[in-house]
This record gives sequence, structure tokens and C-alpha cells, in this order.
Amino acid sequence: MKLGFIGLGVMGGPMAGHLAKAGHEVTVYNRTRSKADAWVAKYGGHAAATPAEAAAGAQIVFSCVGNDDDLRQVTIGPEGVFHGMSRGSVFVDHTTASAAVAVELESAGRDRGLACLDAPVSGGQSGAEQGILTVMVGGDAAAFEIAQPVIAHYARAVTLMGASGSGQKTKMVNQICVAGVVEGLAEGLAFALHAGLDAKKVLSVISKGAATSWQMENRGDTMVDGKFDFGFAVDLMRKDLRIAMEEARANGAELPATALIDQFYAKLQKQGHGRMDTSSLMKLLSDR
Repeated sequence: MKLGFIGLGVMGGPMAGHLAKAGHEVTVYNRTRSKADAWVAKYGGHAAATPAEAAAGAQIVFSCVGNDDDLRQVTIGPEGVFHGMSRGSVFVDHTTASAAVAVELESAGRDRGLACLDAPVSGGQSGAEQGILTVMVGGDAAAFEIAQPVIAHYARAVTLMGASGSGQKTKMVNQICVAGVVEGLAEGLAFALHAGLDAKKVLSVISKGAATSWQMENRGDTMVDGKFDFGFAVDLMRKDLRIAMEEARANGAELPATALIDQFYAKLQKQGHGRMDTSSLMKLLSDR
């Protein structure tokens, strides 16, 4: 298929690479042109000067950018993909953004004869590089059937969650749960250290029981070692938790623990640790 991909960061770059390696013709756009040129040098395809140019003639256009404002700029902005896409084509957004902007773009796309899917991902940079992301999708079922086998090139699970915005709301659930698990793990490990236990031996034992989690298996040892340079950053988690808490205020859900953990992440930002990964909650509880 002829595809467009907008945004070649630590997630988008590998995802677009999997599409190229699968044999699709991929035209990319990145705000920093040098990244697009480097991607083309590695994977082939083409680099476009604008999002609209990257979308021209594409059957599916993907995006993976920073936030709601970035997303609007690359879609409905003056040089956005909606101005280059053909009627009947599909737009798939992998940005973690608000459900409101997903619904907004779905409406704007429908007016232009386009189908839009909000499709945030979970699995981090390593998941993108290995092609084993989990993708939660909101939008039209017919458009999902077109996009799903293409998304599957970089995902191990691609699930339609419901109408437009449902993918983003599901990602909010994911981030709420992740924040709680990381905080619990940080508190447990800090307790182990203060209690004079061998924290890594503790991990080897409790990871065999009910306390185990992806975070424990992949971040436990590095948290004990005081290493916090493994992908998803505090700054990004704060953005995601803000989106979740705004949605909760709108729908009446209560997120007391999430609000508290968000303030812990805010403290890390104030200490200059915004680029550390989310497991750096450990720093607030120990000298690690």
C-alpha cells in the first residue's frame, strides 16, 4: 500500500520502519527534516516537505506526534494531512492525546470524506522497535478493518474499543494503572532497602507471586541500581495523567491516587528529572 507517516520520534520512527520493511511504499514527514532524511537513508521511501505532501495519494496516513496542538497542526493546519488526503482514505493517529481532539478530528475528517481512527499505543520505545506494541483503537469499524492488518506490522494486539475517542480513553486507563503500579513498586523496593533486605533477592522471590508485573520484571532491578534512562519520560507521563484527570473531571470518575502520584512526578520535574523514565519515582523514596 501507499502510506504516509507523520512524526518520526522514538516511537514513530521504528513504527514507520516496520511498514517499510513489510514492503509498503512509505512517505514520511518530520518537523526536523534531518530526522526524515535519516529515516529515508535507513529504510527507503520518501521524505516530504509538509504533512499534506506526505499524505498525497496515500491509502492510509499515520501520525505519532506530541500533543493535541501538534496533532491539530499536522491534520487540519494549513499544511496538514487532511488537505492532502483523498476521499475514502484512512487517518490513523497514534499520539496519546485527549478524547475530545479525537472526536474533533473524526468530525472534520468525515466532512472531507475521510475515516479517522484514534489509536494510541502501549509498549514504549522497545515495543515499537521490536514491533510488539499494544494498540487500542476508537472509530469506524470499516476503517478499522482496513487499517488493522497494516498496524499489525508493529503490534502484537490491535483492538477496536468503540466509537471515536474510545482508544484515547482506553489509553488513559492504561496510564492510570501504570502510574499506580510504578508507585507501588517504588514504595516496596524503598521499604526493602530501608529494612536491610537484599532488594534484588526480594524481587526474585516476589516476582514469582501475585505482586509481579511488567514494571517489576523490566524496571525492578534498574530501580534498585538507580538507573532511570529506559524510555518513557516523566514529562510525558505528566502530560498523559493530565489528560486522564481532565477526562475524569468531565465524566465524574474519582482518581485520588492518580492525582497524588502526578504530584510526585511534578516534584521530580522540579528537581530537574523530567527526562528520566517513569520508574524514577524511586528517587523520591531512596538515595537511588
